[in-house]
Amino acid sequence: MNYTLNNTKEKSSALKALRKLWPYLKNDHRQLVVAFAAIIVNSGLLLLAPLLIGRAINTYIVPRHFQGLALYSAIVLGVYVIAGIANYVQTITMGGVAQRMLFTLRNTIFQKLQQLPIAFFNQNKAGDLISRINSDTDNLNTFFSQSLMQFMGNVFVMVGATIFILSINLRLGLAAIVPLVVVLIITQVLSPWVKQRNAKSLQAVGGMSAEIQESLGNFKAIVAFNRRDYFREKFKEANYSNFITSVRAGIANNVFIGVYGFAASIAQLIVLLYGVHLILAGSFTIGFLISYLTYTTRLYDPLRQMASLWSTFQTAMASWDRISAIIVLENDMPLMVQADASTTTAGPRIAFQSVGFTYAEGKQVLHDVSIALHPGQTYALVGPTGGGKTTTASLMARLYDPTTGTILFEGNDIRTLDTATRAKKIGFILQEPFLFTGTVGENIFYANESYEGYSNEQLTEVLKENGLFDLTTQFEQGLDTPVTQSGESISLGQRQLIAFMRAVLRKPDLIILDEATANIDTVTERLLDEIIEKLPDQTTIVIIAHRLNTIQNADEIFFVNGGSVTPAGSLGNAVDMLMHAKRTS
Repeated sequence: MNYTLNNTKEKSSALKALRKLWPYLKNDHRQLVVAFAAIIVNSGLLLLAPLLIGRAINTYIVPRHFQGLALYSAIVLGVYVIAGIANYVQTITMGGVAQRMLFTLRNTIFQKLQQLPIAFFNQNKAGDLISRINSDTDNLNTFFSQSLMQFMGNVFVMVGATIFILSINLRLGLAAIVPLVVVLIITQVLSPWVKQRNAKSLQAVGGMSAEIQESLGNFKAIVAFNRRDYFREKFKEANYSNFITSVRAGIANNVFIGVYGFAASIAQLIVLLYGVHLILAGSFTIGFLISYLTYTTRLYDPLRQMASLWSTFQTAMASWDRISAIIVLENDMPLMVQADASTTTAGPRIAFQSVGFTYAEGKQVLHDVSIALHPGQTYALVGPTGGGKTTTASLMARLYDPTTGTILFEGNDIRTLDTATRAKKIGFILQEPFLFTGTVGENIFYANESYEGYSNEQLTEVLKENGLFDLTTQFEQGLDTPVTQSGESISLGQRQLIAFMRAVLRKPDLIILDEATANIDTVTERLLDEIIEKLPDQTTIVIIAHRLNTIQNADEIFFVNGGSVTPAGSLGNAVDMLMHAKRTS
């Protein structure tokens, strides 16, 4: 399955996107009602004030009857105070709603990432995924906390102002809204272009984050090979791409501001000239002209604000497209339901039945492979680099599913094993194991429920019982030795020891060693061999090795190359096959 996120073509309409976001606001429906009520109160009062001012001018100022002016002034002041309070309530309420939505959305994305197979992470850069979790969700938070209710309030004010100006004088009202109709058409035409520019800008930000993550994550190799210049140029290219797309997005986001401002000025000019004409004709009053000019401002000022809000909205929708691209993904390695999935049947520990495997980019690694591995036996996979050894082992551990054929584990389809059962039954020691920030002890007993809640003294006894305690003496502080992110604070050999102990303590039915002793000294390697010999008699061992002396005691050797996995017979035959493959490659 192709999991490349940048290849997703589906774009969300505004209504469709908001409908999909609604479940993330399910616990805040009451707060949304409060915020919506507050914005209606605020907008309604702002629309009432110009009418009161116009009536005050006509009733008291023009005829010079100032007795009631103070009362009208107090009423208008009260209207503005209540409107301000309502605006404050909706701002505080929506700020809380947006933060809770951000919390829920980020949890949802992270949980989805944990559900996806390894193929997804092979096809997408970590930096871009981080950008989607951080930057893109923050864009949505900004829209919901600062823009959504303001956007809705502006729409309400504009609709209300339109109703008022049409009801006061229909002909003058129609003339005033002509520029509005024109800019709304322009907005409808240009909005897809604005959203596209913002999407490209966000993609460039993700690309730059990926370059930073790659450079910093491999800085040791960069220094060792003196390739600072190479990565400096790569970052410069990513940064320049981000600069160009950001400038283009900025231009697109601000294109409406000038258009809306010009439309507002034209509308006010129309109202002023036509209004004066109506006053001279005796069909209009000065008070209502002032109210009319105020309502025109109420109509077009929100429009100018919405130019900025619309760009924020388009950015949020582009961010939602990137977030949704993750959320809608489905794992193509589902758990199969089988009535007797937990039943162990007689026969091979693991069996390939006409298995073929092709990576998403089209590279075929295995073709029509049929092999059987039995309990209590040790098997070796040998072959040239890139021949498919690690892929074969990864299929055994169900890190991938075969493209064709079936893999059986203890007689049942391996896809019937749930994640916990598979982790317990199958141990996989990688050539470059990953460790987590914490201590050596926490990494050794990582996710091992059998020893959950044990003290260091109890864990020490467990290690002694399993013949592993002597290995911990290679760490300065024993089980309390601190481990930094990815285990960089200790040597690669020590990291392999931790991974080895972590796998052995689970007592798996199948254990796969992918060059697990490549960075360990000879004495420690012999100690590990002794520990492997102490594993239960029924444990199946699979060894991937480039150093052929490490597999001389294997019960069976398979040669992996050219899409096939074939029995090699003796170690000598394996050497001959390997030499022949290298000569003909």
